[in-house]
Amino acid sequence: MRIAEILRNKGSAVQTVPPGATVCELLGDFARHNIGAMVVVDGTAVVGIVTERDIVRQLHERGPSILVATASEVMTADVATCLPTDSVDSLAETMTERRIRHLPVVVDGHLVGIVSIGDVVKSRIDELQAERDQLRSYIHHG
Repeated sequence: MRIAEILRNKGSAVQTVPPGATVCELLGDFARHNIGAMVVVDGTAVVGIVTERDIVRQLHERGPSILVATASEVMTADVATCLPTDSVDSLAETMTERRIRHLPVVVDGHLVGIVSIGDVVKSRIDELQAERDQLRSYIHHG
């Protein structure tokens, strides 16, 4: 299965934030949209990603003053990305090796979606369910 199929099923909407947004604003967006990561964009360019985990680590290091820090101060600038043509298996490997849970999907420098580890797991469960259904049909109908 390819990343494009996951995006077809879940949609390609991505919540983004400018580099100057405050952590307090980010937290509000996380809660409002029920998400755990936001892609930081400058114009149309992906310049980073901020996750709940990034904020928690910074809160531990810097204390409550982190709430007025900007996205650019807490984001991960070395963003791993993927293409719609990448396989779900290769994405799962990247996520496991790099210990990351969200990957923006980028085509020719443009953000076209985001895939989470939950999307990867759901994809695999759906594949297993389809295989099980096919085997049951084969057994029952010959």
